[in-house]
Amino acid sequence: MTKRDVLSLGRFMLRSQVLKLYRDIFRTIKKVPDKDYQQELKAWARHDFRSNQHHTDEMAIKMLITKGKMTLSEVHQAIDLTK
Repeated sequence: MTKRDVLSLGRFMLRSQVLKLYRDIFRTIKKVPDKDYQQELKAWARHDFRSNQHHTDEMAIKMLITKGKMTLSEVHQAIDLTK
């Protein structure tokens, strides 16, 4: 393992937050009653995460995590309204 392969504590924590957000989003998508809409949401989430994986600036990553959490909250609210 090279020095380049080792994550700093800050990077490790951010990575953990990103993975948790990813899992939370997909758990929430499973609650959407419409299967077609579920597939659209999954494709959207995967695309969003892939298109932002190139970011290395910790501040940018933190902002993206915050934006993702806000979007997740909105999806939760929309699901709750349909019940």
